[in-house]
Amino acid sequence: MKYLIVGLGNPGDKYAETRHNIGFKVVEAFVKEQGSTFKSDKTADVAHAKFKGRTIVLIKPTTFMNLSGKAVNYWMQAEKIPLENILVITDDIALPFGKLRMKGKGSDGGHNGLKDIQAVVKSQEYARLRFGVGSDFHKGQQADYVLGEWSEEEKKTLEERISVATEFIKGFTTVGLGLTMTNWNNK
Repeated sequence: MKYLIVGLGNPGDKYAETRHNIGFKVVEAFVKEQGSTFKSDKTADVAHAKFKGRTIVLIKPTTFMNLSGKAVNYWMQAEKIPLENILVITDDIALPFGKLRMKGKGSDGGHNGLKDIQAVVKSQEYARLRFGVGSDFHKGQQADYVLGEWSEEEKKTLEERISVATEFIKGFTTVGLGLTMTNWNNK
């Protein structure tokens, strides 16, 4: 069994510690835990890991958030991974900070990365793990907020929440979407 885990974010140091890059942070934590490393390749930084007999391909698209679909589609084709074995990890302002919620399908919720993936793969039928970043911003300030860095208060529990998010990856690739949602959603 082979899986594609996509952490959404923007490439470059200036975005590294922003809320929008939480997808990158989660896949980086998983890759480090598995003793693997990322290498730059076509459209993404890519790592390969083995977990309980599963082959897991993890990517951090280098296409910038709004063009994430290009990287997802390329690696789906290159690695011959079906849509049902793809998990996209993204930030979500509709969830309070640190709240994690996995779904098997759904709309893009106004998220440009998800919007592009759905346009390119022509489906909403893929799993996504939404990592709550909260919505502590004034009307019209959404972009500044998600491209802003974590608050000192958020930093206190960020590592623990990222660790929980890596458990979703393990569950998705071993026991499947349904059981992972049952076991881990709202933890």
